[in-house]
Formats: sequence, structure tokens, C-alpha cells
Amino acid sequence: MSILKTIKARRSAHTFKDKPVDTKILKEIFTYGSYAPTHYMKEPWNIKLYQGEGRTAFVDAIIASYIRIGMISDDASPKTLKMVDSMKSFLLSIPHHGLIYFEREADSIRFEEEYAAVCAFIQNAQLAGWEYGVGMLWTITPYMSDPLFLEEIGLNSEVFKIAAVMQIGYPEKVSRNKGRTPIEKKLEIIE
Repeated sequence: MSILKTIKARRSAHTFKDKPVDTKILKEIFTYGSYAPTHYMKEPWNIKLYQGEGRTAFVDAIIASYIRIGMISDDASPKTLKMVDSMKSFLLSIPHHGLIYFEREADSIRFEEEYAAVCAFIQNAQLAGWEYGVGMLWTITPYMSDPLFLEEIGLNSEVFKIAAVMQIGYPEKVSRNKGRTPIEKKLEIIE
């Protein structure tokens, strides 16, 4: 597939087959991601890849964060227990969780440059993944800003920022192309 076709064909994957992606393929996908533009060749992206049994502690940290920040009730009611079981089951059904993070910069301009580079890395990885038949969902969720969540996964929130958590696997189904707004509606040409 040409890069232009891949850009148009790629979709976010919301459900995945119960089949892990070989680590060698994931490394290749992330290697292609690393060809993203990067200011001063800093390559700020880092990845924690949770798979297999490694997902359990990650999912437990997510649930604990959701309780701490009030997204899940802090009680043992049947409704809460059912919600927690449902969330855990869903999150554990995802073959791989790629937590993408970078070191914080004190200077706001440098911070934005690093964040932009990390976002380019993520998009490159999504496109490379699509070439391998691997789907991803780029998620940004409240637990990513919870300092205790970062601590539970071994990161210092004062030093590191989570840019995204990628849900990764072979897509169960591919959503239809919903099209895009014609660029003329988004483009202002100034001569």
C-alpha cells in the first residue's frame, strides 16, 4: 500500500481479536514511528508496552485511579462491582497497551516542541501498524494526569508527562470511512 493510500485507509480500532501481535512486529512498528520529526534530534518519546500478564497491574492502576478521581464510586455496591468487572474485562481484552510518555521541559516552547514530536511519533506508528494489519486507538484519559497513577507505573509526574495510551492489536472489524471535511473549508490562503 502506498503511504497516501495508508493515510486515507487507516482507522482507529475499537475492538481487537484475541491474538497478540508478535513483539518483533511491534518493535518494527515503533521503529518506523521513530522517524517522526524531532527537534534537535531529541527523540523524546518513550514507550511502556503492557501485554500478557503485564496488563493486569496496568489495568489495576487504571481502576484505582478512576476511583481516586471519582469516575468510579468508592464503594462495594453491586452496581460498582459490576462496572469495575466490566471495565477490567474490556481493558484486559486489549492485547497491548502502549503508554507513550516523554520528559517534561521547563520551557513552555520546548515542551510544545517535544509534545508535537511525540504526537508525530504516534501517528507514524499508527500508519506503520496499519501496513502490518495492526490497529490502534489513540486514547487520552483522565488517569494520565493522576500523579499517583504515574507513581504506580514507575514514573515521576514531576519529570514525565504521558502523551497517550495506545490500545493495540489486530482489529476485530474496521470501521467505515466517514470521510473528511473538504480542505477548502479549513484552509485560508493568504497572498
